[in-house]
Amino acid sequence: MNPLIHRTEPPPAMTRRRFLTATGGLGAGLLLAGCSSGSPAATSSTTALPVDRIASSAPQVAATETARRTAGQRTVDLALDARVGPVDIGGRTVTTWTYGGALPGKEIRVTAGDLLKARLTNNLPQPTTIHWHGIALRNDMDGVPVLNQPEIAPGAAFDYGFTVPHPGTYMFHPHVGTQLDRGLYGALIVDDPAEPGGYDHELVVVFDDWVDGTGRSPDQVLTDLKANGMGGGTGGMSGMSGMSGMARSDLLGGDAGDVTYPHYLANGRTAAAPTSFRARPGQRIRLRLINIGGDTAFRVGVPGSPVTITHTDGYPVTPTAADAVLLGMGERVDAILTMPSSPVPLLGIAEGKNASAQVVLQPGGGRAPDVGAATTALSGRPAILVNGLAATDAVRLAPRDPDVTHTLTLEGPGPGYAWTMNGQTYDPDKGLPVRSGQRVRLRMTNTTTMFHPMHLHGHTFQVVTPDGAGPRKDTVNVLPGRTVEVDFDADNPGQWLTHCHNVYHGESGMMTVVSYLP
Repeated sequence: MNPLIHRTEPPPAMTRRRFLTATGGLGAGLLLAGCSSGSPAATSSTTALPVDRIASSAPQVAATETARRTAGQRTVDLALDARVGPVDIGGRTVTTWTYGGALPGKEIRVTAGDLLKARLTNNLPQPTTIHWHGIALRNDMDGVPVLNQPEIAPGAAFDYGFTVPHPGTYMFHPHVGTQLDRGLYGALIVDDPAEPGGYDHELVVVFDDWVDGTGRSPDQVLTDLKANGMGGGTGGMSGMSGMSGMARSDLLGGDAGDVTYPHYLANGRTAAAPTSFRARPGQRIRLRLINIGGDTAFRVGVPGSPVTITHTDGYPVTPTAADAVLLGMGERVDAILTMPSSPVPLLGIAEGKNASAQVVLQPGGGRAPDVGAATTALSGRPAILVNGLAATDAVRLAPRDPDVTHTLTLEGPGPGYAWTMNGQTYDPDKGLPVRSGQRVRLRMTNTTTMFHPMHLHGHTFQVVTPDGAGPRKDTVNVLPGRTVEVDFDADNPGQWLTHCHNVYHGESGMMTVVSYLP
């Protein structure tokens, strides 16, 4: 067995009742497993932040952006219109919020080193922003209200402008309330001017879970979760799906989500009315796979046609063959696929939720296999969790002991559906202090029975593995009962959110601030 794949195997699935019995309650007596490296004990955790921290308006932020700009830098100008309107998701029209009336929003394509200028006009009934997910951009353009940008009021506009420093597969979405779980999202592809190629076509696929416009809104789902919890009422699993109990996944090591959705989409379409992608048999396809879901991990693959994983969250890894790959919310993977000789679905199986989405790979005439049979076939194959892959030499962090280690203990749900870090819900005046030039380690311990895809704004970290060469990422899945450590270099001053990319967990408190101090 490939040792990289072996290291990613999750612990046995555990129910909430069994977990609480084994540990004597959340956070008590937890046995840690997984990627812990035996690094020095954490020097600090979430603390009150000093008044003189480096704000998004600080000269250090502007100076960092100035250093990224070059003579003759290309400027890419675009306009985005956030609006309310109808969208056809495949035989059903829903009213939702989108960029320009498209689902996903029109793909943004730039080249590394470009200056991206985007004017967002807000035609929504609520304030909004854009977060440029995965981009190491200037802090005052990151889209987090209060922390680094004012909300954009209804009827107003905001001009984003920043250098895009690194190639890769990224995305853009709001960072206000539950707006992420509507239709406000799109792919942001940053081309590499030194791209070696080696493929014939490219296919970007965005997977999503969908409730908006089907009789409920994401805001109503969150309200019901806070009122009734995960197992009952109209916001929890049974209310959304007609099923009793929670979604389960051995691959995720426990609970597979708090919400089962009426629909699951690939590039804005349900599995019953999918989009198609045409290429000749034997051609090499570069897949850019994105999970923008609110509460769902997707197991992605093509039955009978393994892929070769080449990038995680925009950064290259040692090429690794896989039948399927698991994507938590906010994660992206690039992979190479050889086009099959007969029609076949590229599947995104909603892990633990008994549903899937698809894009049909069409090499010619003929009909793709039944999506149910294809889903069964792919579900029986092993799937990779990318935490154990290896970054290529070109993008590995230079070996260095951390200057500061921050512990993040993930807990919940508490009363009122509260999800916490270090016993606290989100407060922009409390966080994790760092200083420019430090090597920072985040040690994330999951004491809950649900997976948490943890995302860090403004930076790309390296997952700490036994050999120290884990993948470069900005979003990492932390499974139940596991500790995952990640390292990053503090080279982008400002105030940066780190949070669970389950939108309902984040909006219920599972967020904190990586705070640069003078």
